[in-house]
Amino acid sequence: MHNSLNPPFFIAEISGNHNGDLLRALDIVQASASAGASAVKIQTYTAKTITMDVDSDEFRVSADHELWGGRTLYNLYEEAFTPWEWHKPIFDKARELGITPFSTPFDESAVDFLESLDCPIYKIASLEIVDLPLIEMVAATGKPLILSTGTATLDEVSDAISAARLGGATDITTLVCTSSYPAKAKDANLSRMKTLHDLFGVKVGLSDHTLGSAVAVAATALGASVIEKHVTLSRADGGVDSAFSMEPGELKQMILDINDASWAIGRPDAWRTEAENESVRLRPSLRYDLNLEPGEIILETSFRSVRPAGGLAPKDANLVLGKRLIRSVRYGDPVLVEDVDE
Repeated sequence: MHNSLNPPFFIAEISGNHNGDLLRALDIVQASASAGASAVKIQTYTAKTITMDVDSDEFRVSADHELWGGRTLYNLYEEAFTPWEWHKPIFDKARELGITPFSTPFDESAVDFLESLDCPIYKIASLEIVDLPLIEMVAATGKPLILSTGTATLDEVSDAISAARLGGATDITTLVCTSSYPAKAKDANLSRMKTLHDLFGVKVGLSDHTLGSAVAVAATALGASVIEKHVTLSRADGGVDSAFSMEPGELKQMILDINDASWAIGRPDAWRTEAENESVRLRPSLRYDLNLEPGEIILETSFRSVRPAGGLAPKDANLVLGKRLIRSVRYGDPVLVEDVDE
């Protein structure tokens, strides 16, 4: 599982939140970098490469879908796709800002195109987890591969990982994902991350479609090495993905929370730390409760256990009880073994 001393790799997913405007897409890249994202991701398809222009119930989103009910797939993807001529300026902008640009290809032509841009990472979308030839082709690039597991059975995940390895992938990350929009926290089932790690020996993470940051922070605490979240400039601007996307201010706070959660997990062998030095100094010890002179016998009423440290530990009172003082002490002085006769 993830080493908690290194915060997760955070992916800001632009998806369709550019709303058909390249400048808006570039602004989302800028906002994501400013918020602390590690990477920005887009999606590489056209309406024609991902579906067919057919107006039938089969090619329609179900009428009761919360966001896209009744729309034909072709119409939906025609609105949401990122024009291929935008890819290079988006990649260039991300690289200029010091974050990693990459994409999700949906067919073989998209892989060839992304290779021409030297795409450094590839992601397979949840629905394409059953497209094993596509997974093998992406794996053959030798680039790190992220598999989103929304919609998949465990057997289908196993098949996808096998295809990736058959294709030559050696750096595989699987993301637990609930492919509903927006998703509910109760459907996240983050415990699947451990199952994926233990069964397949892969890195694990979360592709998150819930509202807010709680699920992402919880995933971090459970060992996620990658977190992905959709990002928009403003939900009020609308767009196909806006309803379940984060705004820049929310994104920045979530990344801070994720990083804090990662650091908070810490090490199992970390007990007293330097951060606690002042509190250690203020722990209780034995202090004299009155002024005493040499020759007097130390009684139980001669001292108390009080803050701060500096005197004997309370458990060591027997080292001085009943013994004779060899020097004068004053109220508040620490009780020390060298105060008394051997």
